Amino acid sequence: MELLVAFIEKHILGAILLAIWLLYFWDHYLTLRQRALMQRLVDLPKSVEGLMTKDVYDKARSYALDRNSFGIVQGIYSKVFNTIILVTYGYYHAWQWSIEIAKLCGINHENDILLSAICMFIINVLSHIINLPLIIYDTFVLEEKHGFNKQTATFFIKDEIKKFAVSQVIALPLLCGMIWVVKIGGDYFFWYLWILLVVVSLFMMILYPEVIAPLFDKYSPLPEGELKQKIEELAASLKFPLYKLFVVESSKRSSHSNAYLYGFYKYKRIVLFDTLIKGYCKKDDNDASKDCGCETKEILAVLAHELGHWKHNHTLKGFLFSQIIFVASFVIFAKLLRYEPMYSAFGFVDSQPIFIGLIIVTMYILIPLYAIFSFISVVISRRFEFQADEFATKLGHGESLKAALLKLQKDNLGYPLFDKLYSSWHHSHPPVIQRLEAIDKNK
Repeated sequence: MELLVAFIEKHILGAILLAIWLLYFWDHYLTLRQRALMQRLVDLPKSVEGLMTKDVYDKARSYALDRNSFGIVQGIYSKVFNTIILVTYGYYHAWQWSIEIAKLCGINHENDILLSAICMFIINVLSHIINLPLIIYDTFVLEEKHGFNKQTATFFIKDEIKKFAVSQVIALPLLCGMIWVVKIGGDYFFWYLWILLVVVSLFMMILYPEVIAPLFDKYSPLPEGELKQKIEELAASLKFPLYKLFVVESSKRSSHSNAYLYGFYKYKRIVLFDTLIKGYCKKDDNDASKDCGCETKEILAVLAHELGHWKHNHTLKGFLFSQIIFVASFVIFAKLLRYEPMYSAFGFVDSQPIFIGLIIVTMYILIPLYAIFSFISVVISRRFEFQADEFATKLGHGESLKAALLKLQKDNLGYPLFDKLYSSWHHSHPPVIQRLEAIDKNK
């Protein structure tokens, strides 16, 4: 046993790299299984006949294959960069740069909290620069090719700057607060750390839709008319405390469609993407997406599904499950906080910064645990989706929900067929064919 412990201590970095690449190859294997299925099904499969035309199927298949190829490139790109960062002691160098920057700025370079904030900012800048080529390709090549991208270069640049700025304004103070809690929290700091995260999470649930989201997209009250009246009637029939009803101008970003609910207690909001509402967006005659969107009955069915999530407390259950992950992570972090071999493996021989320890534990050592939690989360989420569909069906929206699912499948060029193993690992939402079959059984 002692020999095993000594071996692990000596090869911590190697074990982490092995875990990273094993999970990558597993995911890559699943991706190739799905790719092989799509490449094999060139002609319209009989199981899809009646659900979509051959033309739509061909477009959906082409889009899915392109996204699959992009996912393969993205996966190898990120893993290679991550490996380079680890074997060259990238985090150690980032920490040393933080010390030098602090000295240049006249900041106390022995202050763990300030150094952590500087180091995190450096890491975030470098990470964004590394990922930017993939983001640009995804937006302006892949999505553009299939008619989804609506962003101009100017819009994209402004959007990326705003995203980065907002994320730093939130993340850096939160990190400083976490480091402070660890330093003063004693032996049971992990409980205080968890409480801090719960409070911040709840606060962000209020702040994000009210303050942050409008920085990126325009939110407007849904105009008076049949759709608004029907939605209010549906909400009232279920005693859903609808406070406001918005339309978000997502068409400037993408032609993909969605709808969601948010809010606490008696202040619930419903948000519809303008691309979800047929005829709502102002499109020119050459816009291929001008006939996209759902009719009133179909939108009501989609919202009945979302209200099913509310009725079954799926959001609360998901939040509680995430807290299990947080607590487990912080307990393990507390156990390993002063574990010297862990820091040495990342190049920190003479120091043990709390921030670096947090990165090592949560981003690397807990990779296998997060993979298990992720799979469990997918299984739970799929069950929630079926429950929400059943709820909408029992309200009498079954046929309209089926029609909406098919329209959204068509509008978003969703490929309808999946390898079972790939789907069970990746899809938090069941494939549309499974959902349609379940809706028919629940009528």
